Amino acid sequence: MAAVINYLETGSQNPFYNLAFEEYVLANRTEGDYLLLWQNDNTIVIGQNQNAEAEINRAFVEEHQIRVVRRITGGGAVYHDLGNLNYSFITDAGEAERLAMERFTRPIVEVLRGLGLQAEASGRNDILVEGRKVSGTAQRLLRGRILHHGTLLFDANPGMVAGALNVDPAKFQSKSAKSVRSRIGNIREFLPRDMDLPAFWEYLKAALAGSGLVSAALSAEELAAVEALKASKYDTWAWNFGRSPKYDLVNKRRFDGGGLEVRAAVEKGCITDIVFYGDFLSVAPLGELTEALKGCAFRREDAAAVLDRFPLRELFGTITRDEVLDTMFYVD
Repeated sequence: MAAVINYLETGSQNPFYNLAFEEYVLANRTEGDYLLLWQNDNTIVIGQNQNAEAEINRAFVEEHQIRVVRRITGGGAVYHDLGNLNYSFITDAGEAERLAMERFTRPIVEVLRGLGLQAEASGRNDILVEGRKVSGTAQRLLRGRILHHGTLLFDANPGMVAGALNVDPAKFQSKSAKSVRSRIGNIREFLPRDMDLPAFWEYLKAALAGSGLVSAALSAEELAAVEALKASKYDTWAWNFGRSPKYDLVNKRRFDGGGLEVRAAVEKGCITDIVFYGDFLSVAPLGELTEALKGCAFRREDAAAVLDRFPLRELFGTITRDEVLDTMFYVD
């Protein structure tokens, strides 16, 4: 990040508005470095490639009136409440090697260590304190700009976190919500000296931006565009739930780079529809690839030829070409 940081707040706790605000800034503020701090109230946020119904505990979600929204970055589902603080970095992507998570997680780790916490980056996209997850992160690349955002569990309700989400048994030894609660932690419980969330917010803003902080704001016209994006995309069933048509073929596998599920409709030996689900860390949408696969013969070599035309690292993170093909043509 550069010496000057443009700081923005959404002024909202509505997840549909907040994600529209974030996407608008990524797509339209194409120069300079931005820091956003924001909160969603009582929300499940799912990754761009996830099957919403498979990730949520539907009965719990309805009972507690939890909103469900899909973001434009990869990774897994997370629960947000007002004990959770979210941050977004938006800046120039630079060279490909600068897409590394470490470029953005390191400042967060250092900020937490500044509070006396034993923080460290871990795995694909997590930040841990004393072995417990306090943050998950994800990225999106768009026309030379990169969005890196993450959650910071400060004083969240662990019962809601555990109850709202379905637990993937491939991730946890136990299928129970207890395994989720034991894995996550709240930053506040590790602090040598207590502080409340507003104080943590101010500390985070000052520590990340330093003396280069410049308070910024969107114009009235830009805010109207955010509202339009919220209404047309984020606050719609089609975006959040509607990407789940019926399929003839369902294969699911888990790799070091995350879980991958393939659902495909095959007619007369050709793919007529296909969707990839998973918590893999993509930085670009899969739409062009899935469109290119439609009409392709359902044979490994034909699918491989299509995959070879695309930047698979951007689409599937560290899941490899052969792992994608193994999942598509997996026979149990």
